[in-house]
Amino acid sequence: MEAAEQLFYTEGIRAVGVERLVAVSGVGRASFYRHFGSKDDLVVTMLRGYADAVLEGLKAEVANRGGGPLAVFDAFAERFEAPDFRGCASINTMVEMADPDSAAHRVAAEHKEEVTDFLDGLLVEAGYRDHRQLAEQLMLLIDGANVTALRERTAEPAKRAKAIARSLLDAAA
Repeated sequence: MEAAEQLFYTEGIRAVGVERLVAVSGVGRASFYRHFGSKDDLVVTMLRGYADAVLEGLKAEVANRGGGPLAVFDAFAERFEAPDFRGCASINTMVEMADPDSAAHRVAAEHKEEVTDFLDGLLVEAGYRDHRQLAEQLMLLIDGANVTALRERTAEPAKRAKAIARSLLDAAA
């Protein structure tokens, strides 16, 4: 799983074949197929684990930063500065697996919905009325910041998105 997560994130899902996964992970081909019926099954399992870990990490980072909705952008800014940052794995997956009916695309989209739900909860706690609409707007800013950070290779997109989010929240208060 660790090898799959690393290879898929750094090189892309379609670019990495089963032979490469087996070679890098040290797992035998028979063992691979004993646990996963196909590469697609591995992708879905890996994405679910990745999504759970990312969301739990985001929750912890936001809590460490005071728990407010704007803290999300600070957590992302830190991630954008990491030397191994290659964008959002869920966005990358939805681009590679563009068919919305594919299992991998659905898992990636579900992750985005879970993050939106987390944002919604933060906004409810902070007392915002139109919290769901605000959560969806913040998610749009986060996704845009992720893609822009990949292009710019800095944390600045998260800082700019935070400023826009602050304006939205101030207007909604």
